[in-house]
Amino acid sequence: MGPAVVEGITVTSPKRIPVPGGDVLHVMKKRDNGYVGFGEAYFSFIEPGVVKAWKRHLQMTLNLVVPIGDVRFVFIDESGAIREEEIGESRYVRLTVPPRIWFGFQAISVRQALLLNIADIEHVPDEIERRELSEMNYSWEGCS
Repeated sequence: MGPAVVEGITVTSPKRIPVPGGDVLHVMKKRDNGYVGFGEAYFSFIEPGVVKAWKRHLQMTLNLVVPIGDVRFVFIDESGAIREEEIGESRYVRLTVPPRIWFGFQAISVRQALLLNIADIEHVPDEIERRELSEMNYSWEGCS
């Protein structure tokens, strides 16, 4: 993973409770660092090797958790600084991402990954900016 030069992203370790028959994975409580309100929660499947990028939320704070598989996230701020985080089954953490940071992600596990986002506001199409893969100074090649 690259150096953590993008400011404002926090990494939190929710509880993972071993239980016979399958662990319980906590995600977020309203008293947790990173909780700034609730607007919606959604899951996104990511096929192995697939890159979903680039977008930037103008108002939404994201809380990202990967309970199944492993995912590489890449964040780029307005100065062009880059931060990479790999999370999932091998590193169960929650990433809190403030607005105005470009991001993309890629499943780096051999099976489909599952991403959960707990957002502080509901989805509004005008609140998101998008760019093509080629429009950002980052190469996803050799990442999977």
